[in-house]
Amino acid sequence: MGDSSSFDIKVDDISQLFDPKSDEQLQKLGGVDAICKKLKVDPSFGLSADQGSNQDAFKERQEHFGRNVLPEPKSKTFLQLLWAAYNDKTLIMLSIASIVSLAVGIWEDYSPRHPKDEPRVGWVEGTAILVAVLAVVLTNAINDYQKEAQFKKLNSKKEDRVVKVLRSGREQQISVYDLNVGDILILEPGDIIPVDGLYLKGHNLACDESSATGESDTMKKNVEGRGDCFILSGSKVLEGVGRAVVLAVGEHSFFGKTMMSMRGDEAEGTPLQMKLDTLAEQIAKLGFAAAVLMLIALVIKYFVTAALAPEFPPVGDIAASMISIVIQAITIIVVAVPEGLPMAVTMALAFATTQMLKDNNLVRVLAACETMGNATAICSDKTGTLTQNKMTVTHGTLAQETFEKQDDVKSWANKVDKDHVLSLLFETVAVNSTAFEDKNEQGQLEFIGSKTECALLGMTKALGNHYEDVRHDATVAKVYPFASKRKTMTTIIQTKENSARTKTQSDYRVHVKGASEIVLEGCTKYLDSNGEVHKLDKEAIVKWNGIISSYADKALRTIAIAFRDISKSQYKKLNDDEPPIEELTLVGIVGIMDPLRPGVVESVSAFRQAGVFVRMITGDNLNTAKAIARNAGILTKGGLAMSGPELRKMSVEEQRKVIPRLQVLARSSPQDKTIVVSRLQEQDQVVGMTGDGTNDGPALKMADVGFSMGIAGTEVAKEASDIILMDDNFNSILKALLWGRAVNDGVRKFLTFQLTVNIAAVVLSFISAIASENAESVLSAVQLLWVNLIMDTLAALALATEPPTNDLLQRKPISKYAHLINYRMAKMILGQAIFQIAVNLIVIYLGGPIFHLHDSEYDQKVLRTMVFNIFVFLQVFNEINCRRIDQTLNVFKDMFDNWIFIAIQVLVIVGQFLIVTFGGIAFKTVPLSPQQWAITVAIGALSLPVGFIIRLLPDCGGRTKGVFFAPSSPPYKKS
Repeated sequence: MGDSSSFDIKVDDISQLFDPKSDEQLQKLGGVDAICKKLKVDPSFGLSADQGSNQDAFKERQEHFGRNVLPEPKSKTFLQLLWAAYNDKTLIMLSIASIVSLAVGIWEDYSPRHPKDEPRVGWVEGTAILVAVLAVVLTNAINDYQKEAQFKKLNSKKEDRVVKVLRSGREQQISVYDLNVGDILILEPGDIIPVDGLYLKGHNLACDESSATGESDTMKKNVEGRGDCFILSGSKVLEGVGRAVVLAVGEHSFFGKTMMSMRGDEAEGTPLQMKLDTLAEQIAKLGFAAAVLMLIALVIKYFVTAALAPEFPPVGDIAASMISIVIQAITIIVVAVPEGLPMAVTMALAFATTQMLKDNNLVRVLAACETMGNATAICSDKTGTLTQNKMTVTHGTLAQETFEKQDDVKSWANKVDKDHVLSLLFETVAVNSTAFEDKNEQGQLEFIGSKTECALLGMTKALGNHYEDVRHDATVAKVYPFASKRKTMTTIIQTKENSARTKTQSDYRVHVKGASEIVLEGCTKYLDSNGEVHKLDKEAIVKWNGIISSYADKALRTIAIAFRDISKSQYKKLNDDEPPIEELTLVGIVGIMDPLRPGVVESVSAFRQAGVFVRMITGDNLNTAKAIARNAGILTKGGLAMSGPELRKMSVEEQRKVIPRLQVLARSSPQDKTIVVSRLQEQDQVVGMTGDGTNDGPALKMADVGFSMGIAGTEVAKEASDIILMDDNFNSILKALLWGRAVNDGVRKFLTFQLTVNIAAVVLSFISAIASENAESVLSAVQLLWVNLIMDTLAALALATEPPTNDLLQRKPISKYAHLINYRMAKMILGQAIFQIAVNLIVIYLGGPIFHLHDSEYDQKVLRTMVFNIFVFLQVFNEINCRRIDQTLNVFKDMFDNWIFIAIQVLVIVGQFLIVTFGGIAFKTVPLSPQQWAITVAIGALSLPVGFIIRLLPDCGGRTKGVFFAPSSPPYKKS
């Protein structure tokens, strides 16, 4: 690979570094510095951003080392999908029988016994069945092809994400697909490392490599010669920050090789698919029993009739009759086996997940889509989910001086000492932060990173400060990144001549920011407007706590800023794991405004109406949390608001008692989220949980549906979640609930429709075949195959792709233990099936006199065609009827919003017209007169008033009581 390349290092040489980690190979290649030279990269500058400005960006690099994408998995060709669709036992049996029928038909047509004046049509039925089988196979294959294309598109979207790199000396964000060998990757807590590399520098970087190597211990990273400097793809950054040079990408990386070796594993079905597979199996057994019974009955009847006849039929006639009976029996199985059931779920999920992406929900785990439909509780983060995450500092008490509007910051700055207060504020905000300024897609400058840090940098920028200059001049000695358990971030710098001046100046300065009460607890002094330091006595603590409460009551997030000067000897005694957040000097407290997202109040209200209980779980101060929860409509009269530490102190029994009333949990840790989820699940609740941090992983995994944040979420959180909210928006969760309910309803609608056709077709074929003189069913094999196509593939497409309507929010969630077929559905299935069987039997046996048809051969063909037409139009109108499985009497409501449903209805009607008019010998039909068309369509339309009457019958069996064929399976549990 790339022998003519200008790079003095081969991909194979790099591979030997990581699998397994090899210090020996590292020395052989000359160490980290030598490798950087061979990769033509300056570790402090990164690759040149200019290289990426044209279409041939890093072309030579990519040709030599590869791109950071895995080759697309080999998808099935259309021919393979055709074969898979045909690989159905009943279809194969039907094909064999129809080929035998074709052979016998041709032999009969050309045998000496064939009357000379009759047309040779014996071959028609066999050919027609083969064509019908081909139509079924082709339709299924086209469906599968489209479904695969949709899921493929979804997967590529699922794996793309943004990473931070250093290029041309500036930090910038790029797509993970654009990472190149030689890039300097910036690592932060929560990142899932997408490439292999070597550690260059950083602070307290520790990785979890268990998913890559199976090593359960946390791996601390250090520079070459001082410890483990190997950065493995697929591992997670648990703590600390650092930089690494990228060495292996795509299929050459450790993770890439693992993924390539795992290709080809079949995906497991979703719980709903498994339930439907069980149901389909049970129905198929009954269909098979009916077919065997019919086969035995018809064979006995044939031979009894033949024995009683004056002359026993010749062998050729017996063979032809036996083949016809076998074909009818097999066709009964084809109609009875509801192979459309599992397909309906797949279609519904394929359609829903594609549409959900437009609603900013990226579904990572298919089962989550249907589970979300049964959700009873949502536990939501506040920042960025319920609020806009557009943070601005609007209030502040810094160095004893106050401002109460964003615009008053400049007048505040005029009241404080520039050398001892203002420069210290600039230093602490710039240095104790990882946010940075860069151009967005519109080419405008904006701050990127933690929104709290962005708000603080925005405040100092308004005061004329350039954070980059301060950051560049500072010498950072240690960093303790923000961790949700301690709710602070600490950076220690060496004090130099150009550092901010304080009255307590020493060798090092500790800068701390974080949750106001926690930082205040660690303070023993405070700063005044002249830079003088005062003792923080009880009176002062009461005053500062009052400021925190007053900001919190205004729904502001409060952040405290503090510092401490320490000597060299004190610095040497510091712990690498725990930051020094004691004996601090308080600079002040700022109140950050983060307004509620538009539509949140309405969404919370809609959730409540839908029987879904919303809780807010936040790291914020209790007063701030309560104020925002009230504004959002989450905290209601009689609702409970408490802090995480309070919940943790309770016994399990006490927790179980308070959880049903708990609406707000403030100052919460990730552990609190898992407590809330497990207590709710113990009470049979289906829980949706949002999370964005690395430590939210366990709670997201534990929840029935985990939602991670597409913008603010760490890679670990995304990996642990089932659905990614691409816009971090609470309102998108409501859309997920709607789609979840739509998927479950779509499948139930299809089930109601299909079981009605199944029962009617099987009973009708059975009775008419047994009762007829020539052992022929009133519905021919080819006609039944057309019905099978209508009720399976086309109906699945029409009913399973119904878009959600707000009516879905007018009802309570369906229990996760509920059977697939509830009493209301069973009532409709049996009612419609009995009606359809009765109508068709009346037409078969009394239709002659009713429609003024005689016993002539042609009139009998007309009657059979009318029965076929009535049967199909009963299904057409019943499909409209099955659009509603609730008690809604208006079945046409929102029908024209679903163009797929309308298109399929039109397709079926046109197809039926063509079959009746031109089907002839193949479909055993004759053209009908306009009057006969009107009569048959009118009889078919009776499905609608019958459905209306059935809906008015009382639900004496209970609302969700399961009845026949209703396999109950345990609720979906994530592994």
